[in-house]
Order: sequence, then C-alpha cells, then structure tokens
Amino acid sequence: MKNNINDLNIFAANIRITILNGMKELGFGHIGGAMSMVELMAALYGECMNIDPNNPGWEDRDWYVQSKGHAGPAIYATLALKGYFPVEEMLTLNKGGTNLPSHCDRTKTIGIDMTTGSLGQGMSTAIGVALGNKLKEKDNYTYLLLGDGECNEGQVWEGALFAPQHKLDHLIAFIDNNEKQLDGYCKDICDMGNLRLKFEDFGWYSQEVDGHNIKAIVDAVDKAKTVIGKPSMIVLHTEKGKGCTFTEGVFYNHHVTFTREQANKAISALEDQINISEECENKCQ
Repeated sequence: MKNNINDLNIFAANIRITILNGMKELGFGHIGGAMSMVELMAALYGECMNIDPNNPGWEDRDWYVQSKGHAGPAIYATLALKGYFPVEEMLTLNKGGTNLPSHCDRTKTIGIDMTTGSLGQGMSTAIGVALGNKLKEKDNYTYLLLGDGECNEGQVWEGALFAPQHKLDHLIAFIDNNEKQLDGYCKDICDMGNLRLKFEDFGWYSQEVDGHNIKAIVDAVDKAKTVIGKPSMIVLHTEKGKGCTFTEGVFYNHHVTFTREQANKAISALEDQINISEECENKCQ
C-alpha cells in the first residue's frame, strides 16, 4: 500500500465529519447509506484510484459511478477533502441553487463522473463507461457502487449479464451490503440471498469483505485487478449509519431528521477518534 492505514482511517473519520457539517445546515438527510460507504470512499480516493483533483476531466483517470445516488453527501465530502472544490461548499448541501444536489449530477459537481438518479441506472452507465474505455484501448478502471436494496432493480441484472459477455475486466463494482433499504431489512422486502454467489454465477469474479476495513477493501481491489476477462464484484458487509452516534444501531436510519446538538455530539466523537489515532501514530514513530 502507498499510504498508511492509520492515515486512511483518519481520512474516513474526516469524511464523516464533513458529511455531518453539511447535513446539519438543514437538519435532515440520507445519513444511513452515506455513513455505511465511507471506508470505501477512503480506500478508493485515498489509495486505489488514479485521479488528479487539479484536472478532474483528465481522459486517463479512473472513473467512479455512484449508482446509489441518494448517498451523494459521502462522495461530495470525499471530493471536497481531496481538493476538487472548497470544503465550505458542503454548507450548501441540498439547498436551492447548490452544486451539491440530493442526487449526484455531473453537470453541477466538479469531480462527479456520472449523473445518477433512479436506482439501477448506474449499473448501465458504468458499463457504458467501461466498454467505451475498452474500445478506446484505455487502461483505466471504472468503479461502481450499488446498494443492496438497489439490487432489487432488474436493470442491475441486465448489466450483470452484459458485463461478463463483453469481458469488462476493468470494471470493479461494489455492493454496500448494509442489509437495509428505505423501510426495512432487505431480506423482509425482497430477499436477494447470497449476492456474491449470484454475481459469481453470472460470470463475475466475486469477493466479499468487511466494508469498514479499509485494508481489506484495498486488498480486494488489488486482487480484482489481477483478473483477466471478467468484471469484478466486491460485496462490502457494512452497517447502515456506521460511525454516527445518533444513527448507528438505529432501525429507521435511511433518511433522518436530527438536531444541531446531535450532529455536534457525533462530530465531537469522531474528532476524539482522530486525536486517539494521531497520538497512537506519534508514539509509534
């Protein structure tokens, strides 16, 4: 790995803090699914992806498509911390005239590679990007994030058939398998069974890892890059609302209304985590 795991964990904590600072301006938002994908953002944008924040449109960059678009605050916070736009812009999140709308929009937000709206569409657009780059004989990767509830959409499974047929081995997808969707557990609404095995049966190279373990995610991406002739699927076992004191362990935490006091308490807890990590790192040097 190029970067220290402790630094990447601190990056993840700062992503959560930045999400909360943005959301507390309105006092509501899709916190659950944004928090569960934070370690993936830290792994991709802190370690795995070939990107240049000073040149967001660089033709040879790796692409990221967030199909679960309602969790936009997580990618926005990541991009802000990487320097794509000022962190202060997070204070405009979901407000009128913002460049950070509820769902990702590539025409509004610097660093967003693909617009996402109705769930399932990101599978098709990511495949289009990966196929286009393959036809251009480019060596860059396309990364895609799906939600587990989103996998109820038929469009996901059309794409699951298409990508192996075209041997899109530079497509690496993830499922944020936090086991919940808008109004309950996925297994109670439309049970998808074992998603890793399903994608494997569809012809993908499939893995499953702890989605809150950054090293495990990075290692899985490295393995995926060794596979020739198949797209890769990495199922991330996550917890909805992870790392936020007022959403972690709460059943209905898809879209949450909260007070500024609750947000500040959660931010303080994350800042304490960072301080402990920094002290630990200093002692080890």
